[in-house]
Amino acid sequence: MNDRWRRPRGTQDVLPPESARVERFRRVFYDWAERYGYEEIQTPVFEQTAVFVEGVGQATDIVQHERYTFVDAGGTSLTLRPEGTAAVARAYVEHGMNAWPQPVRLFYWQPMFRRERPQAGRFRQHQQYGVELYGAEGFEADAEVILLATRILAAVGKTPRVRLNSLGDAACRPAYRQALVAYYAEHRAELCEDCQARLEHNPLRLLDCKRDQHLKAGAPDIRDFWCEPCRDHFAGLTALLADLGVEVDHDKNLVRGLDYYHRTVFEVDDEGLGAQNTILGGGRYDGLPARFEGPAVPAVGFAGGVERLLLALGDAWPAIRPARVYLAQIGTGTEALRWAERLRAEGLPVVTDLLGRSLKAQMKDAARRARWAVMVGGQEWAAGRAPVRDLVTGTTVEVARDELAAWLRARIATLAQEQDGQEER
Repeated sequence: MNDRWRRPRGTQDVLPPESARVERFRRVFYDWAERYGYEEIQTPVFEQTAVFVEGVGQATDIVQHERYTFVDAGGTSLTLRPEGTAAVARAYVEHGMNAWPQPVRLFYWQPMFRRERPQAGRFRQHQQYGVELYGAEGFEADAEVILLATRILAAVGKTPRVRLNSLGDAACRPAYRQALVAYYAEHRAELCEDCQARLEHNPLRLLDCKRDQHLKAGAPDIRDFWCEPCRDHFAGLTALLADLGVEVDHDKNLVRGLDYYHRTVFEVDDEGLGAQNTILGGGRYDGLPARFEGPAVPAVGFAGGVERLLLALGDAWPAIRPARVYLAQIGTGTEALRWAERLRAEGLPVVTDLLGRSLKAQMKDAARRARWAVMVGGQEWAAGRAPVRDLVTGTTVEVARDELAAWLRARIATLAQEQDGQEER
């Protein structure tokens, strides 16, 4: 194929069976988000550029290097959505959600766009899932969000261990920031080019650098600078999580790459992914709506990348064979096609052969596409009986033809219950 027709660098075509894995995880995420009382929000794929420049922060990698920004025919600067939190905060202000019953619990599942270096599980267009909780400032809200994150990961077979820190607040962070700048200024010559710029504009990100790791050990400890409210908030959060069985590691060097974080920050990593191993991260961002001329309400949330999580899960999270029925035609005729329409009208998922293949070839095709195969035609069918083969167990039973729809519906319902039970475990 000529390169001019190929997909852009850093993007992917999600094909079966990978698309089935994505959909399987989407259902798990929606199920758990709804169990916790969160409701879905969908924001535009693009926003006015100021939403991300002002909301995320001008000194962040997203704004400086990774955003897709363009000017439309009307002269408006627009940016493809690189992350979800700033967009949701804009929507919170624009629609007056501060007047809704508090707290407001929202979740999203949306594509994001960042022009970063493509690597395993990291794409320039990628899918993120996330939650946002507005209107609750206590550590209990942080705990709820972290609990939801761990429940989702546990449902797909991960045993999440949370790295947790507090960045302090407007009262205590300035003194820490000053001490951090003073320490790293003494080592300016040892800093990479990016960190030399961070020293001036975004010093907390110095702790996030993968190249200057050797300097972290001597850096000031943020715990020495916490004010009493921040100290109490962190202590209450860690105690509550411990009581609820969530394993937490306090990482004093943990920061997040976006400017809006305040107090709590957390991440969950997967060591199998190498250096870029974070599969989920979040924290508290009190006051973010105020950047959009809204109220300075408290907020906390998290987001994760779908592709990175599925990469970490690997074969432990296979696509589930669809609960689909294949009607195989014995001999010639259109009886299978006619019955397929009848069963579809009753709500059943059904496929048939459209290539005139032999019964043997149809059964081979059925094994790739469905859970059950029904043989249409032949002596049993003429006598009012429908032979049905379970394509997993290999067993065949005969069902009264007039009861076929009800029989299949019951089997599909039982299979769905079994799969739901497996995911809950």
